[in-house]
Amino acid sequence: MSFRFEEFVVRTSPSIVPGGEKDIYLVLDDFGRLGRAWRETDEAGTNRATLVRNLLEGQYENPVRIVAFNTAEGWSRDVTVDIADELRRRYVEYDEVPKEVLEFMEANQRRS
Repeated sequence: MSFRFEEFVVRTSPSIVPGGEKDIYLVLDDFGRLGRAWRETDEAGTNRATLVRNLLEGQYENPVRIVAFNTAEGWSRDVTVDIADELRRRYVEYDEVPKEVLEFMEANQRRS
């Protein structure tokens, strides 16, 4: 009786979880009759500053929710109202603000 040993190499796939120790921001956008979807973006566009700039420049159809997470620190949360507050502070820097952003700010106010 002879034994044959085979060597198997297990290859690992790259993680689909964004890397690094940074906060990631994603937008749930409402496309009307087509439904809602989490907007796809490149890794460089997931930081808070880029998100706020993209909102003010009209890059989203009808943003309804924004979440942030950091896998390195192990947290996630709804930051919709926080982003709406920041938009209220910053929209005066822009000549024109898309009506969708104004509606987003109106719909997402802090409740006292």
